[in-house]
Amino acid sequence: MSTQKILITGGAGFIGSHVVRLFVQRYSDYEIYNLDTLTYAGNLENLRDIESSPNYHFVKGDICDEAFIDALFAEHQFDGVIHLAAESHVDRSIKDPMAFIRTNVFGTVNLLNAAKKHWEDFTGKRFYHISTDEVYGSLGDTGFFLETTPYDPKSPYSASKASSDHFVRAYANTYGLPVVISNCSNNYGPYQFPEKLIPLVIHNIRNEKQLPVYGKGENIRDWLYVIDHARAIDVIYHEGKDNETYNIGGFNEWKNIDLVRMLCDIMDEKLGKPVGTSQELITFVTDRAGHDLRYAIDASKIKDELGWEPSLQFEEGLRKTVDWYLENQQWLDDVTSGEYQNYYQEHYKG
Repeated sequence: MSTQKILITGGAGFIGSHVVRLFVQRYSDYEIYNLDTLTYAGNLENLRDIESSPNYHFVKGDICDEAFIDALFAEHQFDGVIHLAAESHVDRSIKDPMAFIRTNVFGTVNLLNAAKKHWEDFTGKRFYHISTDEVYGSLGDTGFFLETTPYDPKSPYSASKASSDHFVRAYANTYGLPVVISNCSNNYGPYQFPEKLIPLVIHNIRNEKQLPVYGKGENIRDWLYVIDHARAIDVIYHEGKDNETYNIGGFNEWKNIDLVRMLCDIMDEKLGKPVGTSQELITFVTDRAGHDLRYAIDASKIKDELGWEPSLQFEEGLRKTVDWYLENQQWLDDVTSGEYQNYYQEHYKG
């Protein structure tokens, strides 16, 4: 693809910030527009290193605001959309399903409508929707999610993402919109909000707090290093086929309890503590409602068709992640205290 204007939604979030950074640094002739409403999960400190790049533009706004999105498309005439903006935490979806319906369903349809309206000629255009493996439901002890696996969402979060996936495909079928979808496994790595398992465990060990583990910790997840995910998004955006779905997985299945114990041992090593010290902080808590037993992705399609595969083995990626959080303790402290939310006011509104 030639020079482009690309709208990346949710670009101040965990995965989004890595995608924005990769595109800004790799494609100097592209104009990258980062649209984020800066909810609790959006943090512009994540992009401090590229915020002055000439091809980077930050726009504060809500994907659910129809008039705003329409005006944004009219002004900038985007060539592509990489849509990451979403409410993503399962526990929050159980407490407040409507917030997930609003952002994940209505917000996605709002973007689709804007693209359909302003892309009078679909040539060279692409609407790329990033989704989750949770739309497929829960696996037993064997088997893997394929791109053809029937949808069976189990939580309000996964139901909202499944709905948005269906709308994206419906707009491709009904209006001919050029779309592509990817469904990824659990991400980990730098800049992840500490309500998620891995940064929460790192933060709590550093502060000698309890490490809550749902149930018996038997739930299994496939883990994907976030920078590898950003690489996959780059490949799919540029080389994926219209109207196709690509599963992105890390080929790393771990029981939650085994992951927490490995993190404990790595942290003990890094902090110079006797091995086993941090494991004493593990506390089993009441299991999450409707907690899916196992997710595991078969990522053969993206490997065979587009040549992508993870670059890191899990323990290597986990050690890099621990090192990053220990080297960036101020970032973690700012996030847990809420101080990070002042960054926009200080650097974009001053």
